[in-house]
Amino acid sequence: MTLPRFYPIFDDAAWLDRVLPLGVRLVQLRLKDRDPADVLDQIDRGLRLTRAHGATLVVNDHWQAAIDLGADWLHLGQEDLDDADLPAIRRAGLRLGVSTHDRAELDRALALAPDYVALGPVWPTILKKMRWHEQGLDRVTEWKALVGDIPLVAIGGLTPDRGAQALAAGADIVSAVTDITLNPDPEARIADWLAVTA
Repeated sequence: MTLPRFYPIFDDAAWLDRVLPLGVRLVQLRLKDRDPADVLDQIDRGLRLTRAHGATLVVNDHWQAAIDLGADWLHLGQEDLDDADLPAIRRAGLRLGVSTHDRAELDRALALAPDYVALGPVWPTILKKMRWHEQGLDRVTEWKALVGDIPLVAIGGLTPDRGAQALAAGADIVSAVTDITLNPDPEARIADWLAVTA
């Protein structure tokens, strides 16, 4: 399947009510520090909303909930890989995206035959403290050469203008978090993103 080129990430399913009617067709729910019942409720709501809009939901980290609720996509960070039951995830038919930051992590990800590989942070990010400095556009081009036909997601410090640059450098998909959620007019920002990724 060909994934949409714009891939926003949100920390609450309430955001999906706002962005899906605007034309967003690929979205991730990244639910941190939530109790298990809330996680299940959020993912269930996210799945119902995305399916109603013909969109794709990617569940971050919560692989057992993704399996239990019949999700189609899962994203795992490198730390998440340590604890995830990868055979169970594959048996459930979940498509898998994996975060990478250096060559060792990329090699680990590629060994799993992922459905996409994410590279970050391409630019400095305020979302979380990272031990990696910004990767830059040259690294995007390098990673694309290494992953070949596997879709490459660029993430970290992206704006619509930077997203266009990342796509030109070889990324297949561009992802944003705070550029949308901290924007005074998130809906207008979504429109800007959709324009550069059309």
